[in-house]
Amino acid sequence: MNSGRLVGLSIYPIKSARGIALDEADVGPRGLRGDRDWMVVDHRNRFVTQRSLGGLARLVAVPTDTGLALHDHGRDPMVVLTPVEGVLCDVEVWGDHVQARDAGDAVAEWLSTIYARELRLVWMPPEARRPADPDYAGSTDVPVSFADGFPLLIANQASLDDLNGRLPHPIPMDRFRPNMVIADWPAFAEDGIRRIRCGEVEFELVKPCTRCTIPSLDQQTGDVSTDPTPALKAYRYDSALRGVTFGVNAVIRAGWGARLQRGMTVQSLG
Repeated sequence: MNSGRLVGLSIYPIKSARGIALDEADVGPRGLRGDRDWMVVDHRNRFVTQRSLGGLARLVAVPTDTGLALHDHGRDPMVVLTPVEGVLCDVEVWGDHVQARDAGDAVAEWLSTIYARELRLVWMPPEARRPADPDYAGSTDVPVSFADGFPLLIANQASLDDLNGRLPHPIPMDRFRPNMVIADWPAFAEDGIRRIRCGEVEFELVKPCTRCTIPSLDQQTGDVSTDPTPALKAYRYDSALRGVTFGVNAVIRAGWGARLQRGMTVQSLG
């Protein structure tokens, strides 16, 4: 049984925008509270990420009591109120159609001006339904936010250390955009662990995370930097998933409403 330590906690208030490191985070129905409840969409109400717009890495979204405070390098900040009322619109993320609320013309103009393309910001209300893939989550009742597919992404610090030993220049963990980082596990121990407990919260590790081009982008600037994909392909290619893997997607099996804190023990349950 491998015992680890929770050394990193992060949320991404807007999908594909800059992550925010936290000392503690509450666990909600869709993962860490405040994680990916917002999303940038194009003129077709389709999701936009760093895959096509690397500059989103510069977008800092800080949660407030009433919404978000947005910042980008050299730009006037923008305060956005959570659109808790109003007409729902249909938005698309990875083929899923989700009911969301538009955050208004002011922030749409702000984003469109900065990134030189037509963009809008939407928010997923609590009652919106988007289930995780039951082929992996094991249930159609596992809700997920605007994250790629599952409530949480967990990464192992030793796995990054192993990868960095194979790269010409080391890269930081933020390239992989995890919610939780665990230390004191052997490298890639997460491949063989199915369930873990951290405080009152129990997680099931359900699917290795296949990686796209985002880990090749500097998460402070959005510029192309050291690409870990060739190194990962040499020893982390999953033929069944048809991609290289790093980190593991997880769902919450117990402990909704509990709080996680950095430094907590992570117990492997098998």
